[in-house]
Amino acid sequence: MKIIPLSEGTFTIDKSKLFVPFDESEHSLKERPAGSLLVEIQPFVVITSKDILLLDTGLGFEKNGILQLHQNLMDAGINPSDITKVLMTHLHKDHAGAVGIERDGLGARLSFPNAAYYVQRDELAFAFEKGFPSFITEELECLKNSEQVVLLNGNGMIDDYIKYAVTGAHSPYHQVFWISEDDESIFFGGDEAPQLQQMKHRFVAKYDFDGKKAMELRQQWWEKGEKEKWTFLFYHDVKHPVWEFK
Repeated sequence: MKIIPLSEGTFTIDKSKLFVPFDESEHSLKERPAGSLLVEIQPFVVITSKDILLLDTGLGFEKNGILQLHQNLMDAGINPSDITKVLMTHLHKDHAGAVGIERDGLGARLSFPNAAYYVQRDELAFAFEKGFPSFITEELECLKNSEQVVLLNGNGMIDDYIKYAVTGAHSPYHQVFWISEDDESIFFGGDEAPQLQQMKHRFVAKYDFDGKKAMELRQQWWEKGEKEKWTFLFYHDVKHPVWEFK
């Protein structure tokens, strides 16, 4: 399988929950509001013998009038129309911002026209229940009543090689994925396994729905991944996007 990280860069976020671009060569963290956190954003493409998979959809920002995620895909030699499956860990705005794309005031349409989108049914309902600022429901409307959207209920398999499980540690209906083909196993844990350093150290995050559970899951996955030689993909770690146990 081929893995392509699609880094959208580094941002700061404070109590406003707005993502503001941050470049170490131009900006100083001290000049940002007190309590600002550095956050890296990075969806992934995984190319298998069956599919071109997209794992989460980034912030949905545009550059020069083009969706940044679309531009990143094209820079990697992939037409957005070639994506066959979109796997969503959850629908927070930094993971689902490019689920849809605006149509000149007519509302959003799905941004990958030939892809099936895999979303937990309860996660979609929860997003509309909670709304802003964690979820931008206007961007998620296109997930409702679309033939392209597969609403999942709990744990299961997709096409006999993609396993998904609801873990509910970062958010109540967060899910994680294992993609297995030809003795390779790729693990994508979204915001429950976001960075390499969090896998190696006991760390409870205040922003998690159940921080203790998230920490325990990371330990379990790291130990099992080492034994079974998983490849980990880290959505919030552009310095270490891929970690492969050999």
